[in-house]
Amino acid sequence: MGTELNKDTERSCSLLDRLLTWPQYLIPQHSLSMLMHSLTRSEVRWFKNAFIRFISWKFKVDISEAASANLADYPSFNAFFTRQLRDGIRPIAEGDSVVASPVDGAISQLGPISKGRIIQAKGHDYSVVELLGGDDALAKQFEQGQFATIYLSPRDYHRIHMPLSGKLTAMRYVPGKLFSVNQRTARAVPELFARNERVITVFETAYGPLVQVLVGAIFVGSMETVWAGQITPPYGKSLQDWQYQGEDALTLNKGEEMGRFNMGSTVVMLLPPGMPEFDKGWQAGAAIRLGQAMT
Repeated sequence: MGTELNKDTERSCSLLDRLLTWPQYLIPQHSLSMLMHSLTRSEVRWFKNAFIRFISWKFKVDISEAASANLADYPSFNAFFTRQLRDGIRPIAEGDSVVASPVDGAISQLGPISKGRIIQAKGHDYSVVELLGGDDALAKQFEQGQFATIYLSPRDYHRIHMPLSGKLTAMRYVPGKLFSVNQRTARAVPELFARNERVITVFETAYGPLVQVLVGAIFVGSMETVWAGQITPPYGKSLQDWQYQGEDALTLNKGEEMGRFNMGSTVVMLLPPGMPEFDKGWQAGAAIRLGQAMT
């Protein structure tokens, strides 16, 4: 278990944080993300190879974990970025009630949901209702439950898996901003995860409802699920809802892939009350890997 704390996650917002974050309010977030979306899908060999090598070098990507370690095997940068891992390299924690990490990344925050609110960063919190796009009935089901926010950096594996076995019941697309979701922005932008574009997925488990919120970000405005394919782009202007019943109510086992980010971002996981608490060894700033036991 990775328990080293990143001191950057413990700082409150500084003047420098605000100054460095301010340009994000001014830039055309969606237009830049559309441009990045196109570039990452380019199959021009020299360009995509250079792009892959640069990101691998800059972020120290461990390509040895991938199903293919040959960079030339990837037809585009996005194919590399959403690469599959080798079989068996991320064992999934056993136990029906044991919550497994849904992604590789770093824990931004985790803990109890108190009075309908979630901690974003030191000095900042936001409401579950806002995160869920105004769905008060769904939000009430997580009062006294738990949340975990996990940030995926550019070096991480970018597919999202199931922390528990569950049956898909609903999905909601919420339009919004595309601020960065790094620690500095989390400290400086109030209600960041409830302001950014997001895809909310709802599952029914043996322990109650489970929600995984895929949060978009600048250059990360492309999210998809295994049942609906690419959801963004295009970027919508209004809420969109999907309900799944009967044959449409897909069941996914713990550890199965449920979606992916085309570029990195953040997952917010909501657990219902009555489940075992997160292991005390997990703290903000700790590195975590897909499949590790969180409870």
